[in-house]
Amino acid sequence: MKRYGWFGACEYGKYLAGYNENMDVSFCIVNLNSKKHLNDCIASISGSLNKFSYEIIISDNNSIDGSVEYIQKKYPNVHFIINPRNEGYTKAINQALRVSLGNYKVILNPDSVLMPDSIIKLLTFMSSDENIGIAGPKVIDITGYFQKSCRRGIARPAAVFSYFFGLSKLYPSNEKFTGYHLNHLDLNEINEVGGVSGSCMVIRKDVIDHIGYFDEQYFAYQEDSDYCLTAKRNGWKVYYYPGAIVRHIGGQGGSNSVPTRAIFEWHRSYVRYYYKNFAKDYSSIFNIIYLTIMICKLIIAQITYMIKQ
Repeated sequence: MKRYGWFGACEYGKYLAGYNENMDVSFCIVNLNSKKHLNDCIASISGSLNKFSYEIIISDNNSIDGSVEYIQKKYPNVHFIINPRNEGYTKAINQALRVSLGNYKVILNPDSVLMPDSIIKLLTFMSSDENIGIAGPKVIDITGYFQKSCRRGIARPAAVFSYFFGLSKLYPSNEKFTGYHLNHLDLNEINEVGGVSGSCMVIRKDVIDHIGYFDEQYFAYQEDSDYCLTAKRNGWKVYYYPGAIVRHIGGQGGSNSVPTRAIFEWHRSYVRYYYKNFAKDYSSIFNIIYLTIMICKLIIAQITYMIKQ
């Protein structure tokens, strides 16, 4: 079945034919030319859940690699939202969230693979405390190396600059410099954190009912950190739970399709996050300095990319 939604977006999938209103879990994925990895992602979902009912919703940002046709043929029960252009990650993930029915929403990148029982472990952990609104797993790359971005502190300027300038690597046990990736914490211990990664994060429906959806002023990047911060400011707990493991390739979820745009949006997202959440706590002079540093870093990043090409 097919219908039209936001700005000409098309929707396909069994949800439109009627679905279980008491759905346990909704998996929400944004796709942009991720055919190479999307099948492995979807195939891993059932083994991560066991007994829970679930739906899969994919919001596609005008992919041209045949991924939509491939998944529709192989997984006809997947609910697709097809955008006529690249709407950006945040708008697309909100599209999926708005039509989802699950009591828990799993935000998942298309280049992520869920390890067996990973989601059921996260849900069991979250059910132990009704104030846990968001939780993220331990995320590793294809070699098994820990991806530090899966748990984060609050990204105030000191934490961000310590990360950008490599101080957190030089002093990985010093909490003064590890506020961004929380390097000083044991990666195998459960911890309440400032944020978790959108490569895989679980959100209670109650959180969305309370604080709303992701801020669409972020085209992509930092929308997950911003959402976690908003949740915490509204009384919800955010946890890193290493008992659940997810493998994430990284950089294959769509950003590699538009690399120069991705570099720009990555830097712009940090500026947006800072001015929205922290600028009022600092002087006007410092705010200008912060913006100047980010612009310089953006220019260097773009030049470096062009040289490598």
